[in-house]
Amino acid sequence: MENPSFQKATDLLKEKLPDSVMTGPDELAPYAYDGSKLAFTVDALIRPQKESEIGQVLELANEHKVPVTVRGGGSSLTGSASPFSGGWVLDLSSWEGISVNRAAGMATVQAGAKIADIQKAAEAEGWFYPPDPSSHRYSTIGGNLACNAGGMRGGKYGVTRDYVLALRGFLPTGEAVRWARPLRKYAAGYNFRDLWVGSEGTLGVIVEATLRLVPKPKARWTILACFESEAKALDQVKLLWEQQVIPSITEFLDRESVSCAERATGAEIFAGQKGRPVLLIELDGHPAAVEEDRQQVLAILGKSSLAWKEAADENEAQSLWEVRRKCSGAMFELGDAKLNEDVVVPLERERELIEFTRALSQEKSLPIAVFGHAGDGNFHVNIMFYRDHPEQSANAEEAVQSLMEKVLQLGGTISGEHGIGLAKTPFFAMEHSPAEIKAMEAVKKALDPQGILNPGKLFTPYEVWRHRPVKVRLPWDHK
Repeated sequence: MENPSFQKATDLLKEKLPDSVMTGPDELAPYAYDGSKLAFTVDALIRPQKESEIGQVLELANEHKVPVTVRGGGSSLTGSASPFSGGWVLDLSSWEGISVNRAAGMATVQAGAKIADIQKAAEAEGWFYPPDPSSHRYSTIGGNLACNAGGMRGGKYGVTRDYVLALRGFLPTGEAVRWARPLRKYAAGYNFRDLWVGSEGTLGVIVEATLRLVPKPKARWTILACFESEAKALDQVKLLWEQQVIPSITEFLDRESVSCAERATGAEIFAGQKGRPVLLIELDGHPAAVEEDRQQVLAILGKSSLAWKEAADENEAQSLWEVRRKCSGAMFELGDAKLNEDVVVPLERERELIEFTRALSQEKSLPIAVFGHAGDGNFHVNIMFYRDHPEQSANAEEAVQSLMEKVLQLGGTISGEHGIGLAKTPFFAMEHSPAEIKAMEAVKKALDPQGILNPGKLFTPYEVWRHRPVKVRLPWDHK
């Protein structure tokens, strides 16, 4: 620990909370990084055993200006949960309480509750929590709230923010607050609840959320179809919306993504149609409504697709999902490093984005695979390269820059669900005007005057953090 002030504060913290503070190198190493693999030195790990301890931690951190990074599952892909400025990591992953109010259609959950567990608890009571990020088995509601996560059902159901009724937590000063109430209507004061959602842990510490649930769909139907081209596939998505057929899931995979999945499974998804782009469509709702929409989907696909597979039951539906599950991991056959960008464009501009990525792949001589949520324009653009190849690494960085410029030109946004964190800071000022950024910084200053909560995120220029040395032994460094 190089900062004497951090050392003094940590010693005081250990005196106050001896059973909740860890400082051993082996204990700290797993908390030096998140899913982005951006790693920085940690000075102390705190696992609070009761809420009052969180207030004590923040009060002491605020007094001594010690950075605090709140962490749940650590699944962030942008560095949102990496302790950029060192200091303390506040681990809430063990705070997993879930309580479903069946009569009200609400769930009260602690910050560390996993999304899959929330969904399971809701469905056991006949309710449904729609946000469904691919990391749902290990990502926590605290992290989902921090980044306003979405997932595959966003086109029909929306994102995390759409289901938040109330939040409880702490200001950076250690003062306890609650924003809104566990009610379906609330109009008493400023909407700090929504301000905290998507703020990436920079404005406060969430310890509990009350979530709105919806009735559990009574029926579900799944179909997988392949097309002659990406443009042809995306045209059908636009047509579905024009006819007001809104699938719960509309997943798109371009030809590169499909080829990766086929290599992983060792078989063609559709015989004789190797590497064709696909749409995976799922309908849900009342059985009669699902059947009505099913007929419309089949009529549309019958005129446009080369082939399709319709699931007769849940087991067949799961087999159709294999193409989506396999494609991402199989991409590492194309390179040992991936830049996964979660951009969003308007529905009517999706074709232009995919055409651009194909041209960009040729221009930079890099594999670029695109899959994602075509129902809401949120695409994961995966730029693959070999990190020990200087030219490829440089081309990959240039490709991301070009991609972000194009996305903004198309009227889109640089992040739909991963957040800004550290990785997207080079593009933050491309999307927001100086006045907008100044307003955000003013809010940050008002709520966190000492700048202790998750410092360095959102606003820190790429050039500042990219060369910061890592002074901790990481798991992948072990021989």
